[in-house]
Amino acid sequence: MNTDTKPLNVLFLCTHNSARSILAEAMLNHLGKGRFKAYSAGSSPRANQKPNPMAIETLRKAGLSVEGLSSKNWDVFAQADGPQMDLVITVCDNAAGEVCPYWPGQPATAHWGYADPSDVQGDDAQKHEAFLQTLHLIRKRLELLVNLPLSSLTRLSIEKTARDLAKD
Repeated sequence: MNTDTKPLNVLFLCTHNSARSILAEAMLNHLGKGRFKAYSAGSSPRANQKPNPMAIETLRKAGLSVEGLSSKNWDVFAQADGPQMDLVITVCDNAAGEVCPYWPGQPATAHWGYADPSDVQGDDAQKHEAFLQTLHLIRKRLELLVNLPLSSLTRLSIEKTARDLAKD
């Protein structure tokens, strides 16, 4: 993995690719400052799945770009001509328990579990708060990841670090 010339590609996975993985993709692309390139996908997005409107609204209110965000199947990234991932992080428990496709290049893997903010019951204010809290939790882990020195971004180091961050 040559971190001097190309960004580290990180894929965030969830079942439907509509909330947590979308939040993580946008946040890492914002924080990564060219050192990281984030993507997201789902193991089984529904037909015509789109990012959750509250996820998009939360990102916009946080000043993050939502350009290019879309729900897609993870098979897109298992193709030989797809971007080669350096790190694959599952962000929901359902996707963590599923058999993942073979990822070209055998990227490092980790699981960062977050409660699904779209499952929160209540009024819109409570639902918006759930999305905001999830984004905050994702940001805390990603800030630690993006501030690692380049020497820590070898495949084995990044896998250990990403897994250790799950314990925070």
